[in-house]
Amino acid sequence: MMQKRIHNIEKFCMNPIKTQEKVLKKLISKGKNTKFGKEHHFSQITKYSHFKNNIPIRTYEEFSKYIERTRNGEQNVVWPGKIKWFSKSSGTTNAQSKFIPVTDESLKECHFKGGKDMLSLYGNNFPFSDMYNGKGLMLGGSLKNSEEGDYKDGDLSAILLDEFPFWVNYHRIPDIHTALMEDWENKLERIAQQAVKENITNLTGVPSWMLILLKRVLLISGKKNISEVWPKLELYMHGGINFEPYKEQFKALIPSKKMNYLEGYNASEGFIAIQDKSPSEGLLLMLDYGIFYEFIPMKNFKKGILETTNLKDVQLNINYALVISTNAGLWRYLIGDIICFTNLSPFRIKIIGRTKSFLNTFGEELVIDNTDKALIEVCKKHHASIKDYTVAPIFINKGLGGHQWLIEFSKEPQDIQGFKVDLDKSLQELNSDYSAKRSQNLLLNMPDIILIKNNEFYLWLKKNKRLGGQYKIPRLSNDRKVVEEIIALL
Repeated sequence: MMQKRIHNIEKFCMNPIKTQEKVLKKLISKGKNTKFGKEHHFSQITKYSHFKNNIPIRTYEEFSKYIERTRNGEQNVVWPGKIKWFSKSSGTTNAQSKFIPVTDESLKECHFKGGKDMLSLYGNNFPFSDMYNGKGLMLGGSLKNSEEGDYKDGDLSAILLDEFPFWVNYHRIPDIHTALMEDWENKLERIAQQAVKENITNLTGVPSWMLILLKRVLLISGKKNISEVWPKLELYMHGGINFEPYKEQFKALIPSKKMNYLEGYNASEGFIAIQDKSPSEGLLLMLDYGIFYEFIPMKNFKKGILETTNLKDVQLNINYALVISTNAGLWRYLIGDIICFTNLSPFRIKIIGRTKSFLNTFGEELVIDNTDKALIEVCKKHHASIKDYTVAPIFINKGLGGHQWLIEFSKEPQDIQGFKVDLDKSLQELNSDYSAKRSQNLLLNMPDIILIKNNEFYLWLKKNKRLGGQYKIPRLSNDRKVVEEIIALL
């Protein structure tokens, strides 16, 4: 079964454009008798240009009127039949909850398929793996029935846990009741107590929350490191945020030469890409999951020009806003992620940042990829490691400003002033716009760093009901709302 799937992956890698054309044709066929399909004349769509002309690109806010109709019990709105699950996501830049539809097709042909493919690709790269002679620990969110009782809302991870076949749950911990608990702090404790007694061979979850769990397991066990608790642990499957800033902490906790790390890009909207090589060469864009991809060059997106290109015309080293149409009933949906291609044969991508999460208050155009890379480089130089960070503008006077960094270190640098100077230098090397604004303090002053020492990031997440699951601290903001709320907790 595994080798058959590897063959199919190789097949779509060799015929990517044809694969995507088939996906689009199938999506249009499935959607043409829905209310959305009739409203947008799907029956007249015979080629990509018709598809672009008939359906406008929409953000969540613009598409939400259709989602609300499905949540109110209306059938055949954006996808045939009734939608039974909605993945709840607050995003990182907006406190407003988003409810992303999850259909039977997207669950089985996209999300479940992606999970199986991660294991298939891992097995293909590491054929002598002993992973199945033990259990997997999966850290997920919570799930609850709607007030009407005819659908469920929750984190995508919780929907997957609740719908896994019985044989998957047999090889996984925690038990389903614990896995779906809403009380995050109590849930972490119960998972740690269960996990410490098991033979864990693989982990799945968001890095920031997984670190908290692993440290709790270590405390309960009394061992020196996680490799002593689980000697056969060999794989951590992660996603949701850039893993690089956390990698040194994981290596310190799990000092095993056989430990491997595998990245997946599984958003609420769909399973999009998987790391297919070790070491990583980027994430392989999964083309046969019922997702049709389009791309808007960011230089145009910033000007409000939403003209898309499809896969056959993309180029290397250009940042694109990602647009998807899916078997969950999302149509030309602006997912909010920025990607670039690291390879065109096969198509591999890298996540650069978010369309709403960047710093451009003074024309500096910093994206998360810049700040992550700078921090990783400077932490190595100063023998430091971080737990989390967020950045916002400071407004000083006469148009002059700067960036205020709130950083929580797991290992602080000895010379914080030197760290700040090197951080500024690294950002200038990575981003010419930032460098131009920093030149002779023209518009930007030296960065200001505030140390987070008493768990204020965690307290902010707790206060805003964002503990657990896929929730995370916003990285970059063009206003000071989040930063001021966190500073108030200091």
